[in-house]
Amino acid sequence: MTAPLDGVKIVEMTSVVLGPYACQMLGDPGADIIKIEPPSGDTNRNLGPYRNHPDMASLFVGCNRNKRSLVLDLKSKRGKAAALKIIEEADVLVHNFRPGAMQRLGLDYEAVRDVNPEIIYCATYGYS
Repeated sequence: MTAPLDGVKIVEMTSVVLGPYACQMLGDPGADIIKIEPPSGDTNRNLGPYRNHPDMASLFVGCNRNKRSLVLDLKSKRGKAAALKIIEEADVLVHNFRPGAMQRLGLDYEAVRDVNPEIIYCATYGYS
């Protein structure tokens, strides 16, 4: 039996709760979520209690099930190039960087659309 979102690839560049929780809910019905984290990791990895490993706090684990995780330094040429390579084959990109950050990284909608014209580009902001 297939799930409703089987075959949908989502690239996630989010942290805290809003973005990770939204993408986790898309993973439940079968989407393939690739979470890109900075070298320091998602801030939620160390927020709150943990059971067996300090980088796996309960809030992080709860908001990031159904995902594969990849560490990329998006501020480096190599990291940005790797992200764009992954985005080429994605259906959706979700980020929750502050307004203007994706443009500074060279990953704004126009740059992403250049490598994948069919991409659904979703920016989520808890506060701005």
